[in-house]
Amino acid sequence: MSTTTKKFREFMAEPLGDKGIRDVPGIGEVLGTKLADAGYEKAYVLFGKFLLSNKDPESFQDWLQTQCGANSHQAKTTTQALSDWAEAFI
Repeated sequence: MSTTTKKFREFMAEPLGDKGIRDVPGIGEVLGTKLADAGYEKAYVLFGKFLLSNKDPESFQDWLQTQCGANSHQAKTTTQALSDWAEAFI
């Protein structure tokens, strides 16, 4: 990311561990609730979905928008954060 937020820096600072879904950049209260209601309560569960999409940004962003109600900015920010995390830790 060209500019990093505090949330992004904290997300990238360590392994996913037990981070909640709202700890993922791009995911706030409303989207976090939607994701949690759909079974994505933890960041690692959402990361698993990202991996199942073969780390394809377009596919994952589309899923976030159509299935979870994310707007384009949220989808892009979340996808970029998970992609950056994957590059740094796996």
